[in-house]
Amino acid sequence: MRAITVQQFGGPQVLTPTEIEDVAPRPGEVLIRTRYADVMYLDTQLRAGWGQDFFDLTLPYVPGGAVGGEIVAVGAGVDPARIGEMVIARTAASGIGSGQPIGGYAELARARDEAARVLPPGVDLVTATAIVHDGQTAQALLRSAAVRPGETVLVTAAGGGVGVLLVQLLRAAGATVFAAASQRKQELLTRLGPDVSVDYTEPEWTAALPTRPEVVIDGAGGRYGAAALAAVAPGGRYLGFGAADGAFAQDSGPQRGDITSTSLLEITGDPRLDWGQLNAAALHAVADGTAVPCVGQTFALDQARAAHAAIAARETIGRTLLWI
Repeated sequence: MRAITVQQFGGPQVLTPTEIEDVAPRPGEVLIRTRYADVMYLDTQLRAGWGQDFFDLTLPYVPGGAVGGEIVAVGAGVDPARIGEMVIARTAASGIGSGQPIGGYAELARARDEAARVLPPGVDLVTATAIVHDGQTAQALLRSAAVRPGETVLVTAAGGGVGVLLVQLLRAAGATVFAAASQRKQELLTRLGPDVSVDYTEPEWTAALPTRPEVVIDGAGGRYGAAALAAVAPGGRYLGFGAADGAFAQDSGPQRGDITSTSLLEITGDPRLDWGQLNAAALHAVADGTAVPCVGQTFALDQARAAHAAIAARETIGRTLLWI
């Protein structure tokens, strides 16, 4: 099968199109003929060698933790009637708060039977693949933030895959939404309809907010996340889920004792969250139009290097997919 492999850690150039042995489903798994593979910012970090103390990847490996496509075979214990279903799924090695997001950049991908979800009526495969990770992450953040109608919420990296969904979900929940992203993503933010949108690459950008937010959901981290953390109203809540600017704000900046701060690890480790239920909620939100992803760009499988380079250069909007 055709796949992208990483033989050594490094820049996008280490992503190598190659022919490897076909994978086969193990007991309790399905085999998916991949049509689309999700490309996450995390994929670019792992390819560069980041996070080995947590993910412990063994070289060589095939990147990618989520796919959409057709079930073409099943392992022992799986109903063979599933063959032919169009599904989305996390790959077999991927997991919430554990596991490794690998195996997706390939013509065939293994997935656990229970993780392979059939597309709802009216939802196409591109859209569905775009929410495998982002949809349940956005749903988890929404529940963890416990946002009440009328509360002011600032979303950073609002033009990214998760941010796009959060802006829509928060509006539907009755929040007053402040959305922060770079200048080139302001047109997208306008279409999403937040109450206020700001360019967080501008100096002192938080001064453009009409009031200090009661809740911050931060997907940017780094200097942007640090500014957002400082802007939270006393007694407010800060949730950090991304480090697109280089580091999680809770880890790299001054801490505040007058707000509640929640990290991504705390969210993914929360036993109260049912991730299967969150995945179902994300699909339902897409199906009824409440929160629809933005797939800003797609690349052919053999263009994985270009996809990673575009993400690293902050040139992408919304979700990035590979097509196979």
